[in-house]
Amino acid sequence: MMILAVMMVMTVSANAMSYNAAKHEALFLSDKMAFELNLTPAQYEAVYEINLDYLMSLNGCGDVFGIWWDRRNADLRFVLNSWQYDKYMRLAHFYRPVAWGAGGWTFAVYTHYNRGLFYNAHPRVFVTYKGGNNRRDVRFYADRNMPKPVVNHSTPVVRNHKPAVTSDNRTWRNNGIANGNVNMGRGNGTPNRNIAQATSTNRTNAGHFGGRR
Repeated sequence: MMILAVMMVMTVSANAMSYNAAKHEALFLSDKMAFELNLTPAQYEAVYEINLDYLMSLNGCGDVFGIWWDRRNADLRFVLNSWQYDKYMRLAHFYRPVAWGAGGWTFAVYTHYNRGLFYNAHPRVFVTYKGGNNRRDVRFYADRNMPKPVVNHSTPVVRNHKPAVTSDNRTWRNNGIANGNVNMGRGNGTPNRNIAQATSTNRTNAGHFGGRR
């Protein structure tokens, strides 16, 4: 049982992650946050930037819940609305996404989702953003005037994950609150959350990334 639990998380074995490792971990984490928190496209891009900054700032065990974790939470408060942020804090694999153990970083999101499963296309900043916003003024995201979804809490959220065919194989999924980008060409998403979330029978072994290059 202990061996199985270890295999359910992604491990990076170096003290600091390379940019390439961090951007792919930030993408996977941000994609799942976009799905669970019903992020708008603008929120999705900002969340990716914030997650990448956090991961690139980790250099040892003391950084996991240190100043960069605090800055991540402060930035997300500006980007998410109140109900999104409350849900974010309740989901430990988002709120505390990284742990240090067995000589490397582990990522809790892989205990809930199969590796390779994506609901959204890459955010536009995936290629262009190299990090650093978290080292700017603390109001960087507050001043961006982020558009946020509004929901009637008395009405259940209805998601429709079945994408329509478009000329460039991309469409906006209608999730009842806001739209998120689905890439039909590369995504392995599924319309059934019960299938999408990993269970004891469908969790897959995680791969490994090298250290800083």
